[in-house]
Amino acid sequence: MYNAKVKNYQKEALKTRVAGADRYEIIQMLMAGAIEKMVMSKVAIERKHMEAKAEHLSKATAIIEALRGCLDFKVGGEVTDNLYALYSYMIDRLVDATIKNDPTIIDEVSGLLKEIKSAWDAIPHDIKEKTLSENGLDAHAG
Repeated sequence: MYNAKVKNYQKEALKTRVAGADRYEIIQMLMAGAIEKMVMSKVAIERKHMEAKAEHLSKATAIIEALRGCLDFKVGGEVTDNLYALYSYMIDRLVDATIKNDPTIIDEVSGLLKEIKSAWDAIPHDIKEKTLSENGLDAHAG
C-alpha cells in the first residue's frame, strides 16, 4: 500500500516537472531517467530478477530511442549524425546486455549517456533561451 502511494506521488511530481519544463529540461529528465533505469537493471541482474531487468532495460532503450528520434538533422549537422550513430550503438549494446545479462555492457552505455548528459547540462542558460527564441519555440513545453 505504502509503495503504491509513493509511486503515485512520484508520477504526479514528474507530471508537474514536465509541465513547467522547457525542451532542454525535458531532454535532461529523459537522460536522467534512462541512466536511472540502467542502474535499476544492474541491481536486478545482481539479484537475479530477470523480469525486472528486462523491464528496466526496455524502458532505458525506449528512452534512448526517443532521444534519437528527437534529433533535428536540418539544424544539427555532423553533431546530429554522430549522436544518431551513438544512440543507435547504445540501443544495440542494451540489447546485448539483455541477452547476456552483462552489467559491464550497461556500465558502458550508462557512461556514454552520462557524457552526453554532462555536455547537455553544461549548455549555458542564455544559449538555451536564445536557441528557443530563434526557433520560435516557447521556453516551456507544457
